[in-house]
Amino acid sequence: MAWALKLPLTDEVIESGLVQDFDASLSGIGQELGAGAYSMSDVLALPIFKQEESNLPADCDNKILPFQYVLCAATSPAVKLHDETLTYLNQGQSYEIRMLDNRKIGELPEITGKMVKSIIRVVFHDRRLQYTEHQQLEGWRWNRPGDRILDLDIPMSVGIIDPRANPTQLNTVEFLWDPSKRTSVFIQVHCISTEFTMRKHGGEKGVPFRIQIDTFKENESEEYTEHLHSASCQVKVFKPKGADRKQKTDREKMEKRAPQEKEKYQPSYETTILTECSPWPEVTYVNNSPSPGFNSTHNSFPVAEGNGSPNHQPELVIQVADNLLPTATPQDAQQWLHRNRFSPFCRLFTNFSGADLLKLTREDVIQICGPADGIRLFNALKGRVVRPRLTIYVCQESQQAREQQPKHENGDAAANTFFVYHAIYLEELTASELTEKIAQLFNISPRQINQIFKQGPTGIHVLVSDEMIQNFQDEVCFVLDTMKDDSNDGYHIILK
Repeated sequence: MAWALKLPLTDEVIESGLVQDFDASLSGIGQELGAGAYSMSDVLALPIFKQEESNLPADCDNKILPFQYVLCAATSPAVKLHDETLTYLNQGQSYEIRMLDNRKIGELPEITGKMVKSIIRVVFHDRRLQYTEHQQLEGWRWNRPGDRILDLDIPMSVGIIDPRANPTQLNTVEFLWDPSKRTSVFIQVHCISTEFTMRKHGGEKGVPFRIQIDTFKENESEEYTEHLHSASCQVKVFKPKGADRKQKTDREKMEKRAPQEKEKYQPSYETTILTECSPWPEVTYVNNSPSPGFNSTHNSFPVAEGNGSPNHQPELVIQVADNLLPTATPQDAQQWLHRNRFSPFCRLFTNFSGADLLKLTREDVIQICGPADGIRLFNALKGRVVRPRLTIYVCQESQQAREQQPKHENGDAAANTFFVYHAIYLEELTASELTEKIAQLFNISPRQINQIFKQGPTGIHVLVSDEMIQNFQDEVCFVLDTMKDDSNDGYHIILK
């Protein structure tokens, strides 16, 4: 203790010594690292930071889109920062969508002074419902006959020309508009989100929808088929005034949260900006009933009308269930993914061409998409089809075949006789399905086929039933004989 008394130190001396020691420590850091010190650019070049940077949204590229669509409805405040916005709508209420022209001077000069066509759709957001969208919409049509899912409020709309609502496309509307003029379209959504939930108990949450807008310009044939821009947003639809109550409830919940918790959520914006997305595929379903996806140039073949040739019908199916080609561009690959119900993975494969996708192994696809969707995508890429439950081969009997039949049985003219058989694939194994398939083969309406018989022992005619078809052997061969019904314009078909 004696030395402390002999060397008394003032506060100024102590403070000066501490400052000198701190300066020396800082200079030491620089001397230790020297020229080989890590710089911030070196740190950001590490693979982990490169991966995070590649996952950033495309908005960081400052890409200016040619059009912008703004839905005049407030977004929910109960959405986390990096999630997609969610907007609540009232059933049947008119909401304005502003169609804005964002083009720079000289951009897309081919549409200057011309009209473009926009198609608005209401589709499902959840992947589970996307797989069964056609059945869901058909069920809604059955429960709400005469109603539409999406309507245009034409009296309130401004700047739209030739508005159309296809009676068979309940969730789609379209119109023409001039980008150089003020355009606002008012829409009404008549379905509510809880109509598509599994009703096990009360108070279930409604499913989200998507409002998507696709815009096209004219091609050389003056048809609006050249895609320009697509954007969409996520919405939920409530019964009248339900959206206002839900918005108020979300706002009150957010006000009760701690300030630190509020920072994790987006603020509520007065309007909803639709974000860029892939265009909606033209053909989605192969079915006799109309598809919910709008299609102005291709229609699914209705068997009842009998207006297509047998040779053309298989081509129609191949066009819809097409295989991805190695020559497909990234945009073609995106549309192929949409058509085959892989929309949730479109962003992952944004820059993949057809060749890039086809090079993926089974393990690659499963690792990217998960086991269930990965196996399905791999099978789709390889063009694997499900084998039909029953295949039969039929040949139409002609007068010439009847005359040659005796020779053929004796073996005298077997080499000179050539019979052409057609394959018929059955899935439902019913008499009505067989009637439709045979009607396609003869290029007639199924209503013109009164009965189908099978020739039995001693030449008797046995009426074909569902149970008989279910007992047919696979790949059995029949010769079809037609017999005119004297009572009407129909035919009887005999399977020999």
